[in-house]
Amino acid sequence: MFEYIRIVRTAVYLFVFIVSVPLALAAPGSEVKPNIVLVLMDNFGYGEPGVYGGGEIRGAPTPNIDSIAHEGFQLTNYNVDAECTPSRASLMTGRYAIRTRLRKDAPPQDPWYGLNLSEYTLAELLSDAGYATGLFGKWHLGDTEGRFPTDQGFDEWWGIPRSSDRSFWPDSASYQKDAGARFMHVMSSKRGEKPKELEVFGRQKRATMDREITDHALDFIRRKAREDQPFFVFIPYTQTHTPHDPHPDARGKTGNGDFADILAQTDTYIGELLNAIEELGIKEDTIFIFTSDNGGYGGVGREGFNGPWRGSLFTSYEGSFRVPFLIRWPGKIPARQKSNEIVHAVDVYATLAAMLGLDIPSDRVMDSVDHSEFLMGKSKTSARESIVYYIGNEIVAVKWRNWKMIFKEIERIGEPVVTNMDPAIYNLLKDPQERERLRHYIEDTWVERPLYRVLAEHQASIAEDPGISAP
Repeated sequence: MFEYIRIVRTAVYLFVFIVSVPLALAAPGSEVKPNIVLVLMDNFGYGEPGVYGGGEIRGAPTPNIDSIAHEGFQLTNYNVDAECTPSRASLMTGRYAIRTRLRKDAPPQDPWYGLNLSEYTLAELLSDAGYATGLFGKWHLGDTEGRFPTDQGFDEWWGIPRSSDRSFWPDSASYQKDAGARFMHVMSSKRGEKPKELEVFGRQKRATMDREITDHALDFIRRKAREDQPFFVFIPYTQTHTPHDPHPDARGKTGNGDFADILAQTDTYIGELLNAIEELGIKEDTIFIFTSDNGGYGGVGREGFNGPWRGSLFTSYEGSFRVPFLIRWPGKIPARQKSNEIVHAVDVYATLAAMLGLDIPSDRVMDSVDHSEFLMGKSKTSARESIVYYIGNEIVAVKWRNWKMIFKEIERIGEPVVTNMDPAIYNLLKDPQERERLRHYIEDTWVERPLYRVLAEHQASIAEDPGISAP
């Protein structure tokens, strides 16, 4: 009897050992890698979602967008570039946009548009790590042969190559057919294939664009979930950029105008993405990010609400650079977190890489810093305390902690740039509207030193950057 018990116990111990050793060896690096859904709004201001003070006061509640904050982390000091292409370049490369366009033996004032193929995009990083990659929406980082999304790390693409305002052209009563201008088309491609031009992108197509972007993204998510392959889906929506044409099914639904209809429509689409992820049973295995490329328009005749911040896109004020950023990863990122620590769009690259256990490139200057411990609740502070702001190819401001120094004041889109001015210094905690440059300055002249140090270090780094060969 005792011999029988000993044999059984030995067998049990052996079984436990055989099962537990592989599990013990399954270190964090060998865990199933999380999927990534990255939603990027277009010209979408800080104050649009409910959790940033918008929603109902903009004519359309945003419960689905707000739910990402409730289940994850909300940043109130997330910063971008002042316009579409540089902002997307920063996000995709982890480098200040000016670096991605520097040419050897050419001045910084003479960059090209979009990305050179020598850049190693976030999509390429993830693709090389075994991810399926898809982009559905606006690219705006190159629209000539060899520079489309499927040349830059994406397996699939459906969307538009440039800006939404080109949808005005086909419907313009003053369009001159012999002008040499070409209408923009919706395009699609797969890696290794030449992109196909589909229908002309006019006002009618404009109104249905984000609905179709969502449908393509949902199809991609469902296919890859069935294939049990980790995926990265980049969803750059379009309809909050002018012209503001709601989907026919959404037009008039809020009773508060076209932009409110688009805001409600967008929240519905975000809800569909979130629901699909939950229904597929991959919620805990998916990082979901919602953000914007730059601030909204603001001003008479153009929609956009940038919350408490002064200015709009293309200006030197916070309304141009500070936008929503929400991130959710259940079980890894604590719920209902909110912080005013500084983060920049370039940092998404290194942060996601760290969350996945991947190394970022070491053969070029990388501006991206890793905020994974901060977002995952292991640190109260972010890994960044300063930013240099560009508009076009010129530095217009620097930010260090809660202080900002502006060198070129741009008040509104289309207005002259004020350059013959002494630098304006603002304490963004005491004067978030950046209205009274001297009010909190006299007793704080010391702040010039760290601000100018940030500027000098950045300028030296740019001067030493060799750039890349002409495309």
